[in-house]
Amino acid sequence: PCTMRTNYVLIDFESVQPASLASLAHDHIKVLVFVGASQSKLPYEVAASLQQLGARAEYIKISGNGPNALDFHVAFYLGQLAAADASAYFHIISKDTGFDPLVQHLKSKGVFAGRVKSIAEMPLVKASTAKSPSERLHVALSWLEQTKASKPRTVKTLSSSIASLFQKQLSNEDVASIVEALAAQGHLSIA
Repeated sequence: PCTMRTNYVLIDFESVQPASLASLAHDHIKVLVFVGASQSKLPYEVAASLQQLGARAEYIKISGNGPNALDFHVAFYLGQLAAADASAYFHIISKDTGFDPLVQHLKSKGVFAGRVKSIAEMPLVKASTAKSPSERLHVALSWLEQTKASKPRTVKTLSSSIASLFQKQLSNEDVASIVEALAAQGHLSIA
């Protein structure tokens, strides 16, 4: 079996307070929760699910207050982690669109990164819960719609991108059927 790329989930806890992190309990996922200087309490569910992740999870308490104090901490840790593990995928969980230029810059440097407003919106979580062919097609389609920079230009690239999206847990036949369905519904044309 191929080794799965590490997925780092950086949660802006000032912006997003997830009810639970249970969907992140996988060996290839590491979670960093950035807690604001003035935030003194964490919900039990979050603390319990972080505890279950053990060494794969950590809290980072922001020192000092300021409009972008937390954002700069996230950017700093993301840079450190990307330098240490260039093949990893970085998910920023935040409602703050200020992260988007950073994400675009990271992508231009070949770093896999994205920002979503909730854990449930993470492609990884969406893909892992999509079981039926129509759910998988929907996940692939929303991924294509979100891919602003460069969309795959060949069937081979598209297929490997879809395989990666689903963390390489689909068979080649499943991937091929998603590509065929995208073409059949007119979302792409194969020339």
